[in-house]
Amino acid sequence: MSVTALAGQVRLLLLLLPLFSCWAASEQVRYSIPEEMEKGSVVGSLAKDLGLNARELPKRNLHAIPQARMQFFSINAERGDLYVSERIDREELCEALPLCTVNVEVVIENPLNVFHVRVAVQDINDNAPQFVNGNINLEIIESTSPGTRFLLGEAEDPDIGANSLQDYQLSSNQYFTLEVRERKDGSKYAELVLQKPLDRESEQTLHLILTALDGGEPRKTGTAQIRINITDANDNPPVFSQDVYRVSLKENAPVGSQVLEVVASDKDAGTNAQIRYEFSNIPEKSQRKFSLDAVSGIVTLIGLLDFEETKEYTMTVDAKDGGGLKAHCNIEVTAIDENDNAPAVTLASVFSPVPEDSPSGTLIALISVSDKDSGDNGKVICHLQDDLPFKLLPFSSNYYKLLSDGPLDRERTPEYNITVTALDAGTPPLSTHKSISLQVSDVNDNAPAFERPLYSIYVPENNPSGTSIASDADLDQNSHLSYSILENPGPLGDLAGRYFSINRENGSIYVLVPLDHEDAMEFQLVVQDSGDPALSSTVTLTRGVLGPRCITLCSPSPTPALPLPCRQPRKRGS
Repeated sequence: MSVTALAGQVRLLLLLLPLFSCWAASEQVRYSIPEEMEKGSVVGSLAKDLGLNARELPKRNLHAIPQARMQFFSINAERGDLYVSERIDREELCEALPLCTVNVEVVIENPLNVFHVRVAVQDINDNAPQFVNGNINLEIIESTSPGTRFLLGEAEDPDIGANSLQDYQLSSNQYFTLEVRERKDGSKYAELVLQKPLDRESEQTLHLILTALDGGEPRKTGTAQIRINITDANDNPPVFSQDVYRVSLKENAPVGSQVLEVVASDKDAGTNAQIRYEFSNIPEKSQRKFSLDAVSGIVTLIGLLDFEETKEYTMTVDAKDGGGLKAHCNIEVTAIDENDNAPAVTLASVFSPVPEDSPSGTLIALISVSDKDSGDNGKVICHLQDDLPFKLLPFSSNYYKLLSDGPLDRERTPEYNITVTALDAGTPPLSTHKSISLQVSDVNDNAPAFERPLYSIYVPENNPSGTSIASDADLDQNSHLSYSILENPGPLGDLAGRYFSINRENGSIYVLVPLDHEDAMEFQLVVQDSGDPALSSTVTLTRGVLGPRCITLCSPSPTPALPLPCRQPRKRGS
């Protein structure tokens, strides 16, 4: 749609506004689709679900506002259908979030409305459980008491709900049973529980298979090999000071910051009491953020945190003594949001140019604002930076309307550069500036104006005289002028045409016959522009008032203007 056509529709809408009590309120539409849908699949009919007339859609410019996740969907503006335009992997898009949604902001014009479309992406069982470490090696002393627990490798499944990891199974054996436990974040891990004493002399190594199962239909599985080396007695395993270490860390904490220190002790002596620490069952995203000193147990930040990406990290630390006995604890790190994202400002619609006779309250633009931060850091307000005849009003959640707030005059200001500032409520606050260029179009609101209130022109006999004596401040056809002489009614009314002629294009006046100082007369000169409606201005032309061959032009005024004396021709040689 061209800018001119769009501006015309806006003017028509403004004329119809008094028939409505208010602007149409925004609406919300919800759809639900499974992940991995084929490209081109129909999500839903926006036109039908929003109650829109499909035959009117081509004229109403149904379109989506560009956003970061809009690449997943497209809109057929003629039929009003929402399509899948790119493969959607729920695990890549939302990780382990239980509710994965993509928000699409849709605008329709004539009249204007905003629709908030929320597409929920449902999980399918497209991932099998996988062990971080597919080979688990344990060393267990033969004197270990029945009931002792041993942490096994943990499997990960990026699916959620019933499609995610649900259970573990252990291959049949005579020494161990399996117990499945769950952490705070909902992840499940398995522990071996010793049921009867081991005998290294009769069996030095055990081989078991650990199977992880999800709850999909059909179920998917992953396996890990367990190798248990039975060693001579080391009476005391390490013991951590805490089962769970919890810490909160600002997302802008610098790389190299100390996160926490884990501490384990061992009652044995010598090498059996020497403890080394290592991560076990640590997710890949945590491996990129944290390191563990094997001797001191100090956890250090090695990668920048991003609250908007991941809010919590959970990992397990093993403490292993010199005799091969282990203990484990869990670490929970919570990221604290910082105001590290400036607001984003998007122009949903801009209506330019705007006629200079538009009334106050005319819609200029529809503006969308957003902020990736949370809490006060994500709250955004907008205001105009300069003192201009415009104002911002909130409209539909995170939208603002830019309206005119006073008369416009193209002849004084033909163009405005309007700066919108979006400011969040963080400490310190972050802001974004958006510049909007607005053109003001011309209307025929200026009548032609004569350049002087009084004209005196000396006319040599039989020679033409006169110049263009009027101008118009408007543009284009509104400023195209034409001149004419209006004769006064009465018996002398037709003399003007006998004595004078005028160029309609430039206002030049020509004398047709010799002038006679005694036959005195008045007639009117009219200048008119080509606007719709046309505007005009008139002056009075007087001949023979001050002397022979003298013409006086004057504009009407409350008090008569004094005529200027005519210049008399000089004699030759004088």
